[in-house]
Amino acid sequence: MSLAQHRTWRQQTVSAPAGWFALCLAVLLIHAPARCIAQSVVVGGKNFTEQLLMAEVTTQLLRSKGFDVERRSGYDTTSLRKAQEAGLVDVYWEYTGTSLRELNRSNEHLSPAESYERVKHLDASKGLIWLKPSQVNNSYALAMRRTEAATKRIASISDLARRVNSGERFVFASTYEFYDRADGLRPLERAYGFEFGRDQVVRLETNMIYQVLHELRNIDVGLVFATDGRVAAYDLLILTDDRGFFPDYTMAPVIRQQTLERHPELAAHLGLLSGLLDDEMMARLNAMVAVDNKPITKVASDFLLRNGLR
Repeated sequence: MSLAQHRTWRQQTVSAPAGWFALCLAVLLIHAPARCIAQSVVVGGKNFTEQLLMAEVTTQLLRSKGFDVERRSGYDTTSLRKAQEAGLVDVYWEYTGTSLRELNRSNEHLSPAESYERVKHLDASKGLIWLKPSQVNNSYALAMRRTEAATKRIASISDLARRVNSGERFVFASTYEFYDRADGLRPLERAYGFEFGRDQVVRLETNMIYQVLHELRNIDVGLVFATDGRVAAYDLLILTDDRGFFPDYTMAPVIRQQTLERHPELAAHLGLLSGLLDDEMMARLNAMVAVDNKPITKVASDFLLRNGLR
């Protein structure tokens, strides 16, 4: 092509009517794979059973609604929130108490409804929107084997604190995250006026805590989640938080404002899912995975099908 021909071609291209470009775009869209033009959403999740399950349920639900979903699971709390704020994760399920204490460093003692409104306000300033909450309150808790708790007459955290302060030895199994959290082990000890010795705290992955409480006798107390199905399956006793140290941990989907503005229908889809979840349902689903060893993908799929969401 000569220089003159090239200039003529450029002039024709630049002056082409807008309709010509629209036609070209339409042709490209018609022939593009569906995956390329689907609505893309990244779903996040933390590194324990309930979070892995909720990430899978959300992924399957949104895919059935026509979204191209990428699932990114296995984060700790801080890393997941940082990823969301950086735009690497669009939506995940968070707990009001975690946002209040750990992510916003607030020690306010609030009712469940007040906690939700408070974190909704605090996180909105970061461009994060709390959608319709579920009825799941997955609180942290301390648990013992029921028979041993009965033998030692321990029913509450205060009972445990008195035993520790009297010189009795208890070995506590903590998650790595709880050991350092603002609503974690050291603040809990201060609230109840006791302290496990340094050699009396073992840090483990979440799933291992249930296993050692169930199988080993050299671990006396462990950190658990209230809605984990293994609490009942392994006959563990949750110690009463009689001083109200732990806040409410209502679970709700949290989404980036930009994502919601781009796909406002997500609020309705996730709201339907929230409406199906309470403590009993969540514990049952968690037990299917952690106790019955059913694949997470299967548990999620069956749940959605039973409830007409797929």
